[in-house]
Amino acid sequence: MLSIQRKLRTLQYHSPDHFSLNSEEDVKNILNWLENQKIRYYSTEDRGVLQGEDWRTNSASYLKQLKCPYGFEKYQNAALDWLLNYAIRLEYSDKKDNINERAAKLRITDDEDCAALDVNSVQFKNSVNMLRDFLRIPPHHDYLQVLKACRILIEKRLSPGAVKRTGDKMTLGSAEIGFDLGEKSSNEAGKALRLLHIEDLRLLQTQINEAIVAAQSQTADPKTDTTLGKVGR
Repeated sequence: MLSIQRKLRTLQYHSPDHFSLNSEEDVKNILNWLENQKIRYYSTEDRGVLQGEDWRTNSASYLKQLKCPYGFEKYQNAALDWLLNYAIRLEYSDKKDNINERAAKLRITDDEDCAALDVNSVQFKNSVNMLRDFLRIPPHHDYLQVLKACRILIEKRLSPGAVKRTGDKMTLGSAEIGFDLGEKSSNEAGKALRLLHIEDLRLLQTQINEAIVAAQSQTADPKTDTTLGKVGR
């Protein structure tokens, strides 16, 4: 299911997260969308055979012509996955120059240790997930969004300015209590309580920042789907 969702998202299907493989209508809609928008094996006039009540039966001939080894009657999910892979190959073939150019820009070449880093490799994705675990950022299906969340957290918490702020220490001598209890030991105790309260506030602010970063990892860079007339996935 997740594999099919990722491939539908790659092909920019209008609702990759809102369909059911147990729904006859949803599966038929995906099949027809693939044929109408990506594969285009049949002429426009002949595509009607995939839209009627006998679409499963008629799809057998269609899949055979495409040389798909599966059929919707017995191996629906396998057939759908094969069609998605086929559509992706066609999409790449049509846009390979543009895709290769964009992929080349994603490679880091400034540092010899990072030269030709493949951001689509399994090793890179695993490394991003290891960093996510270390920073305690919630998981997300898009590892590039996870990487952005890691960057945001590191900039906020581990930048030179953030580290300097963390290193600033307050002492009892420098703390202002705001009132005088008339006794040095009582004033010192009051200062200690004030400093502990400030530390608690700093911890609360840190937790708020972590919550914001976690939310950003889920909502960063929303995709606009003009076919649905709304912003969001």
